[in-house]
Parts: sequence; structure tokens; C-alpha cells
Amino acid sequence: MESKAKTTVTFHSGILTIGGTVIEVRYGDAHIFFDFGTEYRPELGLKDDQLSTLLDNRLIPELKDIYDPRLGYEYQGPAVADFQHTAVFLSHAHLDHSKMINYLDSAIPLYTLKETDAILRSLNRNGDFLIPSPFEAANFTRNMIGLNAGDVVEIGEITVTILPVDHDAYGAAALLIRTPDKFLVYTGDLRLHGYDRKLTLDFCERAKGCDLLMMEGVSISFDDRPEDPTETIKIVSEADLVQQLVRLENENPQRQLTFNGYPANVKRFAKIVELSPRTVVLEANMAALLQEVLGINANYYYADPTHRIEALADELEIPLAVLLTDDHQYLWQIVDGFENLQAGGMYFHIDAQPLGDFDPAYQVFLDLLASLDVEFVRLACSGHAFPADLAKIIDMIQPKTLVPIHTLKPEKLVNPYGERILPTRGETIS
Repeated sequence: MESKAKTTVTFHSGILTIGGTVIEVRYGDAHIFFDFGTEYRPELGLKDDQLSTLLDNRLIPELKDIYDPRLGYEYQGPAVADFQHTAVFLSHAHLDHSKMINYLDSAIPLYTLKETDAILRSLNRNGDFLIPSPFEAANFTRNMIGLNAGDVVEIGEITVTILPVDHDAYGAAALLIRTPDKFLVYTGDLRLHGYDRKLTLDFCERAKGCDLLMMEGVSISFDDRPEDPTETIKIVSEADLVQQLVRLENENPQRQLTFNGYPANVKRFAKIVELSPRTVVLEANMAALLQEVLGINANYYYADPTHRIEALADELEIPLAVLLTDDHQYLWQIVDGFENLQAGGMYFHIDAQPLGDFDPAYQVFLDLLASLDVEFVRLACSGHAFPADLAKIIDMIQPKTLVPIHTLKPEKLVNPYGERILPTRGETIS
């Protein structure tokens, strides 16, 4: 059995794939994990999210003494030592980083930025975002310890500093991890072209000269992939995306205009509400999220009137029936019931589900809108650093060792400042 008297890192999952990152750092009698989501594989067509199903399909890793013991899971992996101190950290709210937190042993503390805590609780208010616990209420979300930017947590002899970064999930964070002998860094997901670019720059300064940089590389995964023909408008930044949306609104004054986007990107929704020439109406759950996280009160409607939200002001509600007949006053978020849209309308797909042509549901969705004579317009802005910006981030941090993760092509990231390691799934490095 391996000695615990040194810093080791195990890459349980998130290698040669996008999402599902689960990495373990050990020192002495302590170990920490980050993150706690699942790989996104819609093509598998799984019928359930039971722990055994996820394990059998390798969407999550075998982990000892980490999953809720009530699930009856028996560890099947290689022998590992017991630890006195354990903790899990979440970098942000995207499902590939957070989806299975209700499967985490309740005795293990779960840390994240307070913004991510709020977003996850809001998104899971109806129990249909995270994987539900079979032992709790339908809308259960397990306890998280919400941290402020720059907070430091000690797990045995491992010290973790949590720092915010720019990503398309508000409240995204990176981790600075120090053991008695090493300085390790986990980027989470990050970029330089959003509204919070300075957060990423400040993080890079704090991470400079680290011994090991575990860095996402999503954008270098698709260089050889044919361009999506639906992505006809090239977006270079979050600000550019909203400007393009406003332009299209102004160019289409007498059409029903609808949109949808990924809810964790609350700053994008806030900018749309602020800058749209039409009155923006959000689905009630999104309006509640915007209110809870950013304190912004937006007009809203109920797609499902059986789930009313007390915190929303009655005077801001717009009946769905009004939106369905409008062709000039409102830009409204549609999440369901697309078959009720007006013929000749325009729908803006702003990084919403289904996410792209890798999802079998995407073409089905496009065909539905075409059959309704609703024009589909895709406005996409990546939550991940562009390839050139990945190189800039490495230049700013200058790591002694680089480990590219969260990418299909890790070999495309180079480290001019030292070693590069390309681990396999389940591999441990010292």
C-alpha cells in the first residue's frame, strides 16, 4: 500500500473527456476531492441516475468511503489507506462538476463559494436539477459550506484557498492547494472574455510559480471538428453576445421573439434584462435565481403555474397567454411548450439545452422549430478560455508542472516553463 507521507494526486476521472472531473489530493492523514459531478454522455440514453448505473457506465469513479453509505455501495477499486480528514470542494454549479453532490456522504464537508451554493439551491428548488437522494425529500439539496472569495480552509495539513474566476457559471472558483511540501493549483473552468476577466487575472497572479497546475482545456478539444452550421454569428465576448442580441431585436420589430440560455450564467441574463430594447420576461425559476443571487427583480411568467414562488412580486408577473400572442413588446424566455409559438417568430438559442449537435436531442429540437416556421438563431459564447488565452494563462502562472484536464486533446497544451504530465484515468502521481 502506498505511503501517505508525501503529496500525491489521483486523477479519478475527467481525463480525456470533457466534464466529470474528480481529482484527489492527499497528504498525511488528510485528503480532499474536487469536483463532484458526472460526465455528460447523452448518447448513452441511460434510463436512470442510480449510483450503480453511473458506475457501470464509468460516468463517475470508484471511491472509498465517499459516497452516502445508505446507498449500499461497496468499493471495488485498488487498496487505499484510511484518512482522518476528508473534504470535497466544488468549483462551480455546472452539472458536470456538481450533479452528484446528493450522493456524497453527509458526514463529509462540502465547500464552495457562497454564490455557487445559492445557485445550486435555487436551480434545484423543484428537485429536478441535481440527482435526487432516494432517502430525502424530492427537492433536497445537501448542505454546503458557502465561502467568501479568498477564504482559507484547513483539512489536516492541506490548506485550500478559494478564489473566484471568470466563467459562464457565476460564482466559479479556482483552488490554491498547499501541503507542507508542495503548491498545487486547480483552475476549475475559466476564461478571459467574460464580464469578470479581472478575477481570472488576479487568480493567475496568486497561482504564479506553482509546483503543479491542473488546468482545463475544453477549447482545444474541437479543432478538427466540422463547424456547427447553426452557429452563423461569431461571438468574441459576453458583451458582444448581448450586443448581437440587441441588434437582432431592433432588426425584427414585428415578430414574436423568444430565447433561452443556461441559467447559471446569471450575469448574462442580467445584461439582457438591462439592455434589451424590449421588455424581458423570464421564466419564474430564472427570475427567482436572478433575484436571489444578484438582487435584480425582473418580469416573469410561470411555465408551470403549480410551482409558485412566494419571493417574486405579484406586480411583475406577465401571464403566459399574453406572451403567446405578443409580436412586438416582449422578449421572453421559453423553457417548454415550444409547439405553442407563433409561426414566423424568432428564437435565440443562447447556450441553452440541448447544447449542440453532439446531443441527439439537438436535431430533434431544430426540426421542431422548422416545422413551426420559427427561425432558430444561435448566439453562443464559450465559458472556456480560447486556445490563445489558455497559452496566456500558462504564461502568467509559469507552472513547474502542467497537467491538462477536462479536454479531449490534452497534448495540445504545452508548458514552456517545466514538465508536462498527461495522466490516465485513475493514475496517481507524486
